[in-house]
Amino acid sequence: MLADHTSQKHLFIETYGCQMNIADSELIAAILGTVGYELTDDLAAADAVVVNTCSIRDNAEQRVKGRLSELCGIRKHRKIIIGIMGCMAQRLGDELLSMGADIVAGPDSYRDLPHLFAEAELGHKSISAALSTTETYSDLRPVRLPSSAFTAFVSIMRGCNNFCSYCIVPYTRGRERSRSVQSILEEIATYQMNGRHEITLIGQNVNSYNYKDEQGNTTSFATLLSEVATQFPDLRIRFTTSHPKDMTDDILETIAKYPNVCNHIHLPLQSGSSRILKLMNRHYNIDDYMARIESIRRIIPDCGITTDVFCGFSSETEEDHKETLRIMEEVGYDSAFMFQYSERPGTYAAKHLPDDVPADVKNRRLQEIIALQNRLSLESNNRDVNKVFDVMIEGRARRSAEQVIGRTQQNKAVVLDAAPDLKVGSIVKVKITSASQATLLGERI
Repeated sequence: MLADHTSQKHLFIETYGCQMNIADSELIAAILGTVGYELTDDLAAADAVVVNTCSIRDNAEQRVKGRLSELCGIRKHRKIIIGIMGCMAQRLGDELLSMGADIVAGPDSYRDLPHLFAEAELGHKSISAALSTTETYSDLRPVRLPSSAFTAFVSIMRGCNNFCSYCIVPYTRGRERSRSVQSILEEIATYQMNGRHEITLIGQNVNSYNYKDEQGNTTSFATLLSEVATQFPDLRIRFTTSHPKDMTDDILETIAKYPNVCNHIHLPLQSGSSRILKLMNRHYNIDDYMARIESIRRIIPDCGITTDVFCGFSSETEEDHKETLRIMEEVGYDSAFMFQYSERPGTYAAKHLPDDVPADVKNRRLQEIIALQNRLSLESNNRDVNKVFDVMIEGRARRSAEQVIGRTQQNKAVVLDAAPDLKVGSIVKVKITSASQATLLGERI
């Protein structure tokens, strides 16, 4: 017998990881809302806690394990249901149940949550972690979390087919499958009606989007981007994350064509060494990558470019590391996510490529990468001083109620003085007056 769902219950969600996990947390909130769970931002008031997890690095998993232990401590004093969702749930499954979780559900199992929670309400532990080749949740409308009041993340595809040798994602999120164009447009229309000013199209490899309808007609990412830009001219449109091998000129030309598609591309490098890229199974070499950078600069001259880069992969030498630093310098990234290699169990690299770069060497190389990027970020921001940008206001600045913060199309944060007419979503022209490594300061003109 299933538990009674008529009374209101409160759900607290914590999200670790990328934008895909944020979008998934909003799906979880929508699904559990159908069985009486209302979102709360007060852990003390929660009847159930969902921790939506990431497995891409060991540090992320250790944080979740520590959090699970803390939640089990809370459960000693009052009754709460603890659910572990997402990539870590898919990878570790029963281990998380043995550590104290009541529910474990992988990324393709969220439709099972009403049943899993009903079982948990009766005191039964349960797990659902089957991967799907078809699930896209395209018929569901996510419930926006309080942290995403300005923008909306729209998942256009799920899974990944690339099998980079270091990456756990294909094993935790399955193969690529794309949502229908119509379902994406309908979701965006809902967000616009609910007051969102910006949408971000997301996927593990967003520019490999390829939807085939029942008549056999296919829609590429460039075509989808054009359709979204045309139908929603008042929304700013972003997307992430791109794979260099799929960043085609027709995508770049679409970005250049539509003023509401932001001139910003996140193009992961990972390593500046072609030898290491081959070991990583990244499907491009440095010449290929730099050709993509050249095309971006040519087709979208004012495009912001950011990246991911990590050091210490199997057999990485000092020369390989220097190549990474050289490419970073040559491209001159605006900003970067920077890491040292963390071996993930179950990947090709964990099985076949030794994690043989000493920890102290990894750490030293990472510090060199960070120091270089800090300089590059400051140089990039300083180049913007005295330039004028269209800035979309996102809200109050953190450090002063007398200032607001917005973002340029290039995805740079700009702080300027507040004014009565500067509402969230307003787009104003701002002249940059000074810059720090992380932020631009400007004045409205």
